[in-house]
Amino acid sequence: MTSLEKKVADLRETLHTYNYQYHVLDQPTVPDAEYDRLMQELRTLESANPELTAADSPTQRIGGQPLEGFNKVEHQVPMLSLANAFNDQDLRDFDRRVREGLGIEQVDYVCELKIDGLAVSLRYDQGIFQQGATRGDGNIGEDITHNLKTIRSIPLKINETSTIEVRGEAFMPKQSFLSLNKDKEMREEEPFANPRNAAAGSLRQLDPKIAARRNLDIFIYAVGKWEAGDLDRHSDRLTYLTSLGFKINPEWKKCQGIDQVIDYVESWVTKRDELPYEIDGIVIKVDRLDYHDVLKTTAKSPRWAMAYKFPAEEAVTTLNDVILSVGRTGAVTPTALLEPVKVAGTTVQRASLHNEDYIKEKDIRINDTVVIKKAGDIIPEVVRVIPEQRPKDAEPFSMPAECPSCGAELVRLDQEVALRCINPNCPAQLKEGLTHFVSRNAMNIDGLGEKVIEQLYDNQLVANVADLYQLKRDELLGLERMGEKSVSNLLSAIEASKANSLERLLFGLGIRFVGSKAAKTLARAFDDIDQLRAASRESLEAVDEIGKKMADSIVRFFAEEKVGQLIDRLRQVGVNMHYRGPKPTVNQEQSIFHNKTIVLTGKLEQLTRNEAKEKIEMYGGKVTGSVSAKTDLLIAGEDAGSKLTKAEQLGIEIWTEQQFIDQIDK
Repeated sequence: MTSLEKKVADLRETLHTYNYQYHVLDQPTVPDAEYDRLMQELRTLESANPELTAADSPTQRIGGQPLEGFNKVEHQVPMLSLANAFNDQDLRDFDRRVREGLGIEQVDYVCELKIDGLAVSLRYDQGIFQQGATRGDGNIGEDITHNLKTIRSIPLKINETSTIEVRGEAFMPKQSFLSLNKDKEMREEEPFANPRNAAAGSLRQLDPKIAARRNLDIFIYAVGKWEAGDLDRHSDRLTYLTSLGFKINPEWKKCQGIDQVIDYVESWVTKRDELPYEIDGIVIKVDRLDYHDVLKTTAKSPRWAMAYKFPAEEAVTTLNDVILSVGRTGAVTPTALLEPVKVAGTTVQRASLHNEDYIKEKDIRINDTVVIKKAGDIIPEVVRVIPEQRPKDAEPFSMPAECPSCGAELVRLDQEVALRCINPNCPAQLKEGLTHFVSRNAMNIDGLGEKVIEQLYDNQLVANVADLYQLKRDELLGLERMGEKSVSNLLSAIEASKANSLERLLFGLGIRFVGSKAAKTLARAFDDIDQLRAASRESLEAVDEIGKKMADSIVRFFAEEKVGQLIDRLRQVGVNMHYRGPKPTVNQEQSIFHNKTIVLTGKLEQLTRNEAKEKIEMYGGKVTGSVSAKTDLLIAGEDAGSKLTKAEQLGIEIWTEQQFIDQIDK
């Protein structure tokens, strides 16, 4: 080794040590200025001598041009998700299943904080960090090596020559999250909802320089592929990974039996807010690794581990008022107007009250102090009131007897909980119905959003869906934000929608209980709208997947005089009334697909997913979205993931796309 090579190698090693002390141990030993000086010296030497630049050099944490896209990575050992526990009994049931599966009285567990971030895998060959990937669907992830290298707590080099793949949770510390959102607000950009979204968004940037500015961190919690010698326990692996320089969350603990596990869980329910990062639960794992082999895994999760999920984050605020909205089907829904409050990282001003019975059951009153939470950390809802803080002016809320939009009497249909307006001319329902009619899965008229629909209705340009086809250019130009180009595009989209196949029209008409899938089934079975209008309940129920409830709704819908008038008007303006999709073949029963349940997965090269689905249905097959014991055939394209794995485990017949096409050609 020359003196120059030794100097570069020594600089790299020194910087690795300083980086580990600062970002993993949180114990810096030199000032930042000294670290920066040595880094600049290394950059200068490597720039002048490119042949001395190594993959594990600290200078390579941020480098190269932005990527054009992410490559797929297949995990050699699947990154399974964990089953969830929500209370003590769930944990005791887990412990009972483990003990019964092992035939022993007590099990040692390891408890770890469940970091709220993005699960990733890191692969090291000959001690050098080679590749990092997202979890993806558990079998196939995305290569984000360029972004993971910007996380300074990830070692670029470890003292282990065996191939090793570790799993961890990349996350954004609370302080970094606050700084990032403050910066976004200054630039008048939409802030991130929570640190998890911010971390995930950062790691999926094509430019690593953006990820580098986000100050991400990581905790390693497990291994995938392991060739680093025999270790008997998960706790031993955590200790060994720590010795290799990986950042392991220091709060993990060995627990003897489920009682100690529950004590550990309860201790963190109240302490979680004190941490400088977000956690959303506790992960419990059987410590002995040979027990993992005995207990095995299900298709989705290991039987030797469980994730205890903390209750959804709640907040206390004041309920200022209740407003009502009328949906397309006439259902009247109450919504609480709240004093703004932050819940799970977002400011909440409205929350669902579901229906009148819910309000009465919870005794929710205007001016009450209420507790709200995000159901699934997404949808805010009022969960309870705090009676002892109820003010004297709290007002009980009662649903009105009349529709807030049109004044018609509200009724309950078929013993439903919801109150409904059944006035067919209700403005709120008509607007919602128009919006539904032009939506993507219905007539798919681009340019007709809710605001445009509202303008058209309020200016008396449309009263029902047929009026959309008689709009004039001059009328549209008079609306807000509607210029020549927008109007031309909109009129073209309206004209093009006339040629849609019948199933889109049926779905767009909003027949109760008829979704897009049922609409296609009906269109294929009856071919044109006149035959469907004339169909009896018995003939409707004879169609596969059309039950009594849906058949009754269809008959009632077409019996309405106004519906007949509307269809006649749509026909007059040129809207297609026939099914134009692929039709079942006359020799379905001779087809290999007849009465078979088939799943499509992976990327198809010669057909789109919809084209393949239509061909299967044309020959009498049924396409479903998930693999089960009832699946007869799986057609797998490129990058097929967990569905392919499950099909193999269940012994289901598997075809390539070419085999499928060859069969169709026959």
